[in-house]
Amino acid sequence: MLHHVLLEVDDLERSGSFYDSLLAPLGWRRHFEEDETIGWGIAKPVFFVASHHDPQPGFGLLSFSGLGIVAVKAAWEGGMRAGGINVSDPGEKRSHGSGSYSAFLKDPDGYEIEITIGSD
Repeated sequence: MLHHVLLEVDDLERSGSFYDSLLAPLGWRRHFEEDETIGWGIAKPVFFVASHHDPQPGFGLLSFSGLGIVAVKAAWEGGMRAGGINVSDPGEKRSHGSGSYSAFLKDPDGYEIEITIGSD
C-alpha cells in the first residue's frame, strides 16, 4: 500500500495554488501546511509538495482519481487555470492503470499529472 507521495517544487505558493485548484474538484483539501510543506488528501494528507530541495520532474506520472467525467474535467480545468501545461485534453483514453476517461497536464514545475475516472 502506498503511504504518501512528496514532490519537491520551486515555488511553494504557486504549487499550493495549482494543487488547490486541481484537487478540490476531486474532494481533496489541504490538511497540512508547515515547514515549507503542504499536504492534501480526503481524510488525511497523502500527497505533499515541499520546497526543501530542487524539483526533479521527469520521473514518471502521478495520477489522481476522480468520481466521474465532470470531476475529471473540473480538475483539469482548475489545473490549467492555475498554470498547468496541457498534455492531453479530457477524453476517452486507455492506458495502463488508467480509467476509461482521463486528462493529462504538467504542473508548474513540469511534473506530469493525470486525472482519471477511478477504475477497479
